Amino acid sequence: MEMKQRCWLVAEDPAAAEQLEAKIDSIGWKVRRLSPPLFSSRLEEDRECGVGLVLLDGMADARLAQLEAMLLESHCPWMVVAADDAVEDASRRQLVATLCHAVVAPTIDLAELDCLMRHALPLSLLRSGDSRPCHREAALSADMAEYEMVGTSPVMRSLFQVIRKVAAVEAPILIGGESGTGKELTAQAIHERSPRASSSFHAINCGALPDHLIQSELFGHEKGAFTGAVHRKIGRIEAADGGTLFLDEIGDLPLELQVNLLRFLETQSIQRVGGLEEIRVDVRIIAATHVDLEAAIEEGRFREDLYHRLNVLHVRVPALREHPDDIEVMARYFFDRFSGEKSARLKGFSREALVVMRQYAWPGNIRELINRIRRAMVMCEKRLIQPRDLGIERRKIVRHSMTLDQARERAEREALVAALERNESRVRPAARELGVSHVTIYRLMEKHDISHPGVEAEG
Repeated sequence: MEMKQRCWLVAEDPAAAEQLEAKIDSIGWKVRRLSPPLFSSRLEEDRECGVGLVLLDGMADARLAQLEAMLLESHCPWMVVAADDAVEDASRRQLVATLCHAVVAPTIDLAELDCLMRHALPLSLLRSGDSRPCHREAALSADMAEYEMVGTSPVMRSLFQVIRKVAAVEAPILIGGESGTGKELTAQAIHERSPRASSSFHAINCGALPDHLIQSELFGHEKGAFTGAVHRKIGRIEAADGGTLFLDEIGDLPLELQVNLLRFLETQSIQRVGGLEEIRVDVRIIAATHVDLEAAIEEGRFREDLYHRLNVLHVRVPALREHPDDIEVMARYFFDRFSGEKSARLKGFSREALVVMRQYAWPGNIRELINRIRRAMVMCEKRLIQPRDLGIERRKIVRHSMTLDQARERAEREALVAALERNESRVRPAARELGVSHVTIYRLMEKHDISHPGVEAEG
């Protein structure tokens, strides 16, 4: 007599489990049933089980975390038996999509179920040995490509709207925001939506070059202008003629060079170092800083006239903690973006990892998010990334207390931004929605430093 293949059956409802077990037994499988509580250690009780079935109908939401943890530790493929309405919930869909081999209806033909289970058996051996990174070439090319701005929250939709507005005009732009928030990405997005999109975009970090090289880097030099100048060099401003020049960390520009930059903004012409010729240059300047330039002006570290020349249009890039609803969207985008750096077995993020990422303060903003995700994708040994892979386990999260007044201020700002976004920056409809006057809307916009260039003028 042929020995029966063995399989796991996970179910919370004993009666339903007994009915399904009888059906599986009738097609030649020996069933090993697992009932809650679900622990991965129980999978060690029978190593001969090569496939598993989960009866999702009737399983409580509170049990899903246990089920996810157990499936993560299992090397055998799992199939879900569930009616359509049992996987309508987003968390259940994610669990099924990332950890299960197939989904079948309770009414599936038994011969078809037997065929699916037998075809899934070889995956047990393949998964147990599959931990090698793949597509390394794709990973290398991914490093060279540009990221995209990702987000669906009202805060990010408001930023996208501002970008579209300021891209259409030629005035200088000053971008503010903390380190790692994506100020250069914002500058690129403005350039790509501007009339200069077909021309070049040049970026220079004013804080990354020694003081004695910045002038030559920006304005260029003539042959023999100084020791080592063996040939003429075209500076970044001249090279960007017809396009956009992005000056990152403008607050670190030495005072003596601030004068030269101010002169260029006023005259649209430059002189190379060691040269006498006035060279006309048509370039749009976008500057960025993470420091408080107004404070720098008070301290004598930044010229007030240059500040006003640069700050014709202002764009503020929000910190990641200001739009936590986008963290999961961004995490999944960067997971797909760097998929060439992971093993084929890795499928995504565990629910606990997503929760912890929302709770984490992200002091390094999007740059830190990218770095932690890439490291986790390389180091993770399971099928879903866990908090420990990201290095932000729940016990390590620093809890930031918030006073009641701070909570009110945050809620007020978020409600205002969302109302303006829903009403396409029209003040009167937003005021009616929020139950306040249009004068109050303007006062709150000023209070919370909310910039909506598309806001209509009120008579």
